[in-house]
Amino acid sequence: MAKLVIVESPAKAKTIGKYLGKDYEVTASMGHIRDLPTSQLGIDVEHGYTPQYINIKGKEKLIKELKAKAKKADGVLLATDPDREGEAISWHLANLLGIDPAQPNRVTFDEITKKGVKEGMAHPRPINEDLFNAQQARRVLDRLVGYKLSPFLWRKIRRGLSAGRVQSVAVRLIDDREKEIEAFKPEEYWNVDATLSASGKKFTARLAADEAGKKLLPRTEAEARAIERGLEGAAYTVGELKRGKRAKQPTPAFITSTLQQEASRRLGFTATRTMRAAQTLYEGVDIAGQGTVGLITYMRTDSLRISDEAVAAAKDYIAGAYGEQYICPYKRTWKTKSATAAQDAHEAIRPSMPALTPDEVDKSISGDTAKLYRMIWSRFMASQMADCQMDTVSVTVYAAGYRFKASGFTVTFDGFTALYEEAVEDKEKKETALPPLAEGQTLVLEQLKSEQKFTQPPARYTEASLIKALEENGIGRPSTYAPIITTIIDRGYVERDQKKLKPTPLGRTVDSLMLEQFPRIVDVDFSAQMEKNLDKIESGRADWRQTIDGFYKDFDASLQAAEKNMEGKKVKVPDEPSSEVCPLCGKPMVVKVGKYGKFLACSGFPECRGTKRLVKDTGGICPKCGQGRMLERKSSKGRIYYACERYPDCDFMTWDVPVPTKCEKCGATLFRHGSKLYCAKEGCGFEMPVPKNNG
Repeated sequence: MAKLVIVESPAKAKTIGKYLGKDYEVTASMGHIRDLPTSQLGIDVEHGYTPQYINIKGKEKLIKELKAKAKKADGVLLATDPDREGEAISWHLANLLGIDPAQPNRVTFDEITKKGVKEGMAHPRPINEDLFNAQQARRVLDRLVGYKLSPFLWRKIRRGLSAGRVQSVAVRLIDDREKEIEAFKPEEYWNVDATLSASGKKFTARLAADEAGKKLLPRTEAEARAIERGLEGAAYTVGELKRGKRAKQPTPAFITSTLQQEASRRLGFTATRTMRAAQTLYEGVDIAGQGTVGLITYMRTDSLRISDEAVAAAKDYIAGAYGEQYICPYKRTWKTKSATAAQDAHEAIRPSMPALTPDEVDKSISGDTAKLYRMIWSRFMASQMADCQMDTVSVTVYAAGYRFKASGFTVTFDGFTALYEEAVEDKEKKETALPPLAEGQTLVLEQLKSEQKFTQPPARYTEASLIKALEENGIGRPSTYAPIITTIIDRGYVERDQKKLKPTPLGRTVDSLMLEQFPRIVDVDFSAQMEKNLDKIESGRADWRQTIDGFYKDFDASLQAAEKNMEGKKVKVPDEPSSEVCPLCGKPMVVKVGKYGKFLACSGFPECRGTKRLVKDTGGICPKCGQGRMLERKSSKGRIYYACERYPDCDFMTWDVPVPTKCEKCGATLFRHGSKLYCAKEGCGFEMPVPKNNG
């Protein structure tokens, strides 16, 4: 009789079943099968914070089938994901099916390949109670905060609100950044640049210091113009010339947070979209010539470790594709920031079969999974390649008592950059090669130019930079980054504005109240310490009930104090102003949030009940009718598109973003598609690359 192997998903079951053969039946639990009840707290606070788990509604038939299969089977193996969440699913399955969790019935797969499955099946173990208790403690903590705080927010702000332990900290980070931006006072400064030439080759040097070497940065136009006058007729001479060599190392293979950050920057993926594609790659896809195979190792990891076998496979490929000189001549290791011993049991995220190239994979898969595999494969391969070698040069140019500086580099060996370089969020000024120079050499001034600049406020968080901030502050863990962002957006506390995360008036109101009444809940250091406590539970160094008790007593006291402090008080969410006027009375309209999202309402409510649909004007004009404004709209699935305001009289719509740049041929609105701008007006056909200042 066959043994029963239970995993979470049908895709994973299909892949594993292929490797195990007819002696095993592989089936899926479809994720969690038991959880806390949705309609009540479900935690016995008086008796050790005991959770009251129930079978998830709608899974009755599945549970019945699992019990029947387990009863017939010649043993049951629980093969859910190798992390806290997977351990919890296995624990619940064991309890439901009458399996002894102390017996070796738990197997895990770091990669779902023939080798990975064989390795996992060869090392069954008991369910790790510490790992389960860490997940259970997080679940109980989050339930206590959510179910105790949410009714308080209903009474003090408005019904339907909810609060989360980690999500509240994320909202605070975003709101604090918005406060920094609002409080920022730009300061004027001027760059003075000299375009110089030597032997007919031009380069630019920037004013850096006065004659004594003291840093010099003009603050006003008058100062800049005075410097320009002082330089009239001056000779520009090469002073100090420093040459050197620099080696640039590749970044390590991905961990969960860096995968989400890079996919956001390079591919424009949300964290949720990234993890969905990564889960598919891990669980298995059909590849021509290979069958169903898991293409990457487990994607929820804090570890930067790479197996010796994977390193050897990478170096074999690099030698064949690029040459021996491109192989890193020593074993690269990277220090893992904060992984527990359990987390470091995983490797970094890498291709499970390094020899399987993205070009080969692209013959079988496409879309998000193909793009993500290419990025994961390239980053891993680059991490095993030789350094990029550069010759560097920096020069100080003297002129009329002023010092100008310029620097540059020349790549002498491209190394890993032949394959992959990390994307950067901010547009950095690229250094370039300088012409051959010699100390004492006289240079020709081509142009002296002063340009007004202003210091810039800190940038709003993107998904990538927020995940980086959460990770750096020790908030959340690999499995939580994507749900955190999804939750705060779904709750209406944060919204995306041109891929930046911006707090809504509701989010700012909730954050302000939380900061005032529950400072510990939204304290970054306190939240980070709680994550460390959960890690201690996972490693068996702390008791989960005591950990929760230490948190809950202070939290309950804060809740009671807040109820007393705010007795009879209610906080109003400020209205968000708009540029629209009420069609009924002419008063300004404000943005409100209703059951179906945002809409415009008259500021004179309740005397005037005028409302309008909220639309965003892109500033573009419809290329089809030439009259209607191009408005931003959302599809039924939440995807943004752009359509003529004269619909249904004009049916023009596009997924491509209208831009301020006008068509050089006909003057119509241009649209952006990838790295090009194009004119959509029939018969025009104009196209151009996206200007650098356009994105």
